Amino acid sequence: MTTENSSENTRQAAAADDETQDAPAQPTAFSLLGGEARVRELVDRFYDLMDLEPEFAGIRAMHSASLDGSRDKLFWFLCGWLGGPNHYIERFGHPMLRARHLPFPIASSERDQWLRCMALAMQDIHVESTLQERLMQAFYGTADWMRNKAG
Repeated sequence: MTTENSSENTRQAAAADDETQDAPAQPTAFSLLGGEARVRELVDRFYDLMDLEPEFAGIRAMHSASLDGSRDKLFWFLCGWLGGPNHYIERFGHPMLRARHLPFPIASSERDQWLRCMALAMQDIHVESTLQERLMQAFYGTADWMRNKAG
């Protein structure tokens, strides 16, 4: 490589870096969803469904009689997980999701109940379909990682 080519490559790399820095940031899932009000709406619908629908009895049984604390914790967590404010981390530190869920037996059945409940909640509050698909892929990865029991 000649010095001239090396200089040209350096200029091109610097220009690419400048373009990357100047490029507008992609909107977060948090902003695409609609911010805190919509995250709260999603969480509330999720727990309403869990409380009302017999198909979610398995995961409902893992919660206390009142779902208020769970609603708040999921809201705080999802705000940050979706790219918004880190309310959960500010209150409790790192989420340590798997460690916090180890006391609960989570197999494929519980994973699938959680995912189905969240999918219905997103449908019920009319989350845009492309965003629903994106979130369900991400939720699946997290929910599958939470399994701690065979089956």
